[in-house]
Formats: sequence, C-alpha cells, structure tokens
Amino acid sequence: MNELEQLKWKRFWTISGILIVLMIGFAFLSLNMGVISISPKEVIQTLFQNGTDQQELVLFNFRLPGIILALLIGAGLAVSGAIMQGFTQNGLADPGILGINTGAGFAIVLFLFFFQGVIPSSSPLSIFAMPFVALIGALTAAAIIYALAWKKGVTAIRLVLVGIGVNAAFSALLTIMQLKMDPQNFRQVTIWLSGDIWNANWNFVFALLPWMLILIPVAIKKSKSLNVFNLGDDVASGLGVRVEKERGLLLFIAVALAGASVAAGGAIAFLGLVVPHIVRKIVGPMHQFVIPISALLGAVLLMVADIIGSNLLAPSTIPVGIVVSIVSTPYFIYLLMKTK
Repeated sequence: MNELEQLKWKRFWTISGILIVLMIGFAFLSLNMGVISISPKEVIQTLFQNGTDQQELVLFNFRLPGIILALLIGAGLAVSGAIMQGFTQNGLADPGILGINTGAGFAIVLFLFFFQGVIPSSSPLSIFAMPFVALIGALTAAAIIYALAWKKGVTAIRLVLVGIGVNAAFSALLTIMQLKMDPQNFRQVTIWLSGDIWNANWNFVFALLPWMLILIPVAIKKSKSLNVFNLGDDVASGLGVRVEKERGLLLFIAVALAGASVAAGGAIAFLGLVVPHIVRKIVGPMHQFVIPISALLGAVLLMVADIIGSNLLAPSTIPVGIVVSIVSTPYFIYLLMKTK
C-alpha cells in the first residue's frame, strides 16, 4: 500500500469515526427529547433497568425502535442511491426520483388494501411480508423504466426523464387506490407515503435488519465493479467484467434496499440522491469508501431529520420525508441545473 492509499484509508477511518460518534450522540439526544421529557441521567438509569415503568415503556417500546429504524432506513436509501449513481454513471439517479420508491409504495398499498380484512397491517406476518411486497413493486418499476429507456438507448438524462414519468404514473395509481380506502386508512397511507417512520416497533426493526445486514456488505464487496463502471461499459468489458450480469446484480441490490426501506419508512425522496454526492466530495469517487460512508451519513441525516420532525412542532409531528425534502430540494435543483 503506497503513501497515497494510506492517506485515503486514514481519511476514511477518521470520517467513519466522526460519523459513528455523531450517530451515538444524536441517538442519545433523541432518547431525551419528546412529549415525555427524560433527562440524560434518567435515560442512562433506564437503559440499565433502573428507570420507572413509564420511562422504560417510552424508551424501549417507542423511542429505541424509532431510532434504529431511522438508522437502517437512512443507510439503506443512501447506499441504494450510491449504487444507482455508480452503475448508471448518472449523478441524478435516485430511487425516489426514478420511481422505485413509488413502485414499492404502490405494491404495499395494494397489499394493505386487498389483505387488510385478512391480515391486520400491524400483525407480525404483515410486517415481515412488507419488504418482499415492496421488492416486487420496486423491481416492477425498475423493469418498466429500463424497458422504456432501452428503446432509445439508456443515457443519463433519458433515464431520469423516464423515471420521473413512471414515478408520476405510479403516483396517480396510488391516488386512485387511496380514494377507494376508508378515511382512516386513507389518512394513514397519505402520511406514510410522504415519508413517515410509522408504527415504529421491534417487529419492523427485526423485519428490516436482515436486509441491511446482508445487502449493504454485498454492496461493499461489489465496490470494485462499480469503480470499473466509472470507466464506461466498453472498458469494463475489456477488463473482464460481465457488464450486464454485474449491472443486473447491482440493480437488484439497490432496488431491494430501496424497497425494504420504503416498507418501513414510506417514500422518502432525495436522501439517496444527496448523500452520495456529499460523500464523493469528502472521500472521492472510489466506491469502497463511498458506500460505507454513505451508509453512515444517510443514517445520521435521517435520524437528525426524524428528531427535527418529531420535536419542531411538538406535540404534532412532521413526517421525516417532508423534512428531508425541504432540506434536499434546493440541492437537487442545483444538480439539475449543473447537469449538461
């Protein structure tokens, strides 16, 4: 390992350490804040089983699952965006903009609509089935996007334009389905689709955790393929990379991460777009650095957005997706204007 590589790895571990410290700090802050205020001392006492019954209920049944879900969803969406931008060589690729999130959301709404009388949405069976249902919807959206873009050739701007069209189509279908729901389910689905870590409980955590623990390490392992894609398909093929096979596998990983994240947190837009851009400015374009740092930064940013949404207008809450969109939209407009 030469001196330049040593400096890169040193920078990577330093940034990782800073993000982990921030993650722990904001998680502890989130445990303190809320309608029921719990002091830092009481939080520590409760974590060591020395708190009151009310404090244990609030921390272990409500706040801790919500924090862990925010971390998992943020990491999943950020890594999904980093992968999509890598293998498409398109800085505007994002599961929210391309309609992947909306496709996953549409599949889940269909599932809830047709099975709500058979399987309650809060039952463990329904919760553990949702990531698989979301995956089907996300893969369907991805297949439609690539089929439409492929006819004229998959270019960066065409992929975005087709994705925006598919996103609009799924949004229209979602609206039609919502109009057929009863008022209570309509309101719940509307809030969830705006990006809300709804019904945060340990079942959702255990349903989402395996997807992240398996797919994110696989994505890191495939970082060399993403690096080669930066050189173009012809060069990648010349270097012995099975371009279509690797692209298909990377697409599946990105779509699965996005779909599972949507199942637990709704259609949170722009996080997968903004985070990889920030990370590349910090650590450079090499994906063995971009993917893990994106996972950490995405987790931290979504947790901060959740803290803001939960406490800014307390006792009312702002869906975390709206907070992320407000912060990220100006950056998206900047990227769109910058792209040729």
